[in-house]
Amino acid sequence: VPDIPGVCGIVDGSVLPGCLAIEAGQSAVGDLFLWFAAQLTPDAFGSTPGAKLDALDRAAAALAPGASGLLALDWNNGNRTILADARLSGLLLGQTLHTTAPEVHRALVEATAFGARMIIDRVRAYGIPVEQVVTCGGLAVKSPLLMQIYADVLELPLVIAASDQTCALGAALFGAVAAGAFPSAAAAQQRLCRVRDLTYQPNPASVAVYRELLTLYRQLHDGFGTPAWNGSMSAVMKRLIAIREARRSR
Repeated sequence: VPDIPGVCGIVDGSVLPGCLAIEAGQSAVGDLFLWFAAQLTPDAFGSTPGAKLDALDRAAAALAPGASGLLALDWNNGNRTILADARLSGLLLGQTLHTTAPEVHRALVEATAFGARMIIDRVRAYGIPVEQVVTCGGLAVKSPLLMQIYADVLELPLVIAASDQTCALGAALFGAVAAGAFPSAAAAQQRLCRVRDLTYQPNPASVAVYRELLTLYRQLHDGFGTPAWNGSMSAVMKRLIAIREARRSR
């Protein structure tokens, strides 16, 4: 496997014996949503950050992709992969006097999905196929909005691990192998690891919109994140307005 620029590490056996683990990640996802809910969302959406997040998710789910005219960079805590630059910061483009909190929330969710897509595209560019995403943790279970947006942006099916505590399950799995309860990690996986009976599939209509927004996201990503970029951003705002008008007219 070749070195992949911007990826944190490629480690033989770090997750499973005989398998290479490609380690990458984003500096903020859930923390980004919590920041917006706790610091900038009106109390009309709830009395606690958690209640506000639930209300924002419900309201944002009713919005069509691209209809807000917003595009964000998910760098409020810097960028881990693929730019590896802690001195980058967040950006929200396309705001007007009519922009609402659910629209901003959705734009932030979309931005994290675009950030994940940048990672997957970088891995693929170096010959590593990515065909399915298995998710785990709180957001995967709590936010159908996030899961569907990720499926649409990544253009991949998303499944959810059955266990609510996947880190603890992994530790228990290797402990069971070490104790001799299973002959191998693969055998323990076969017995202990499951996914839920729910798969988020890409929505073709949403995929088409997100492809166009991803092109604009790449411009912002490269323009603000890479010193060698020499493109132009002069059309980005007006393109966002055109997408917004087209989506709202339907």
